Amino acid sequence: MNDSLSYRGRKISEQDVLFIRDFIACHPGSSRYALSVRLCEAWDWRQANGVLRHEVCRGLMLMLHRAGHIELPAARRPQIKPRDKSLGYGRPSLDENPMICPLQELPEVEFQQVRQKPQEALFNGLIEAHHYLGYTQPVGEHLKFLVYAGKRPLACFAWCSAPRHLGCRDRFIGWRPESRRRQIHLIAYNTRFLILPWVRVPHLASHLIAGMTRRLAEEWQRVYAHQVHFAETFVEPGRFRGSCYRAANWISLGFTSGRGNNDQTFCQNRPIKEMLGYPLHRRFREILCGEVA
Repeated sequence: MNDSLSYRGRKISEQDVLFIRDFIACHPGSSRYALSVRLCEAWDWRQANGVLRHEVCRGLMLMLHRAGHIELPAARRPQIKPRDKSLGYGRPSLDENPMICPLQELPEVEFQQVRQKPQEALFNGLIEAHHYLGYTQPVGEHLKFLVYAGKRPLACFAWCSAPRHLGCRDRFIGWRPESRRRQIHLIAYNTRFLILPWVRVPHLASHLIAGMTRRLAEEWQRVYAHQVHFAETFVEPGRFRGSCYRAANWISLGFTSGRGNNDQTFCQNRPIKEMLGYPLHRRFREILCGEVA
């Protein structure tokens, strides 16, 4: 087995693989889901808030299965593509009358974290129906926010764990590999930002981004028992300029290589994107580099 095998920052040794093989053999008839939960319990593999990392564990076992290192039981239900309409992320029924007004005349804005709440289905449906990238289900730590003006939704923000290897960001922070591995969970990645198409309020986007970043660390602390100290996102220059982020004082960190996280060819295979970041703490560099608690 390749000694450098790893998954989402966890190094996988030959002993780990042997343990998983024996573990599967000792639990005949268990589903892939049940195996991932029990393996997390055996390893005491948990998030900072104590929740088992069974989704990440299931991804790890699937990777080992596909590489031929272990043999998982057959899946008990067919895999559904993330954007399959049968998931129920169809177009929500909402008041789509134009909302046109100056920013100062907008009703008071409210940010609601909706992950694992009844409004999550509405969030998923709005992203699927109106965002050009559609909806995909995040893995690992993630939060979803609906933004309301009165009773009408205005916008959506999706946040998740940060990508592990990004040269321009790592140079900006001053990260060494070991510090990055220890502290990567302290960064939040803005994967989706959507203002609903019938909302036409000048300067709203930068206003919402500023309001969102003021709340983000506290909400992450509440859900995952740790704060985040830096926020980041990508902008595809051929589509967007990122003006609303810049107006909210986000910083250009540089450009991606266009190769993706797992590339082995060293050739561009996807669009190059600009990376923008925003410090959530004045001593973010010291915290992320492990120089302060």
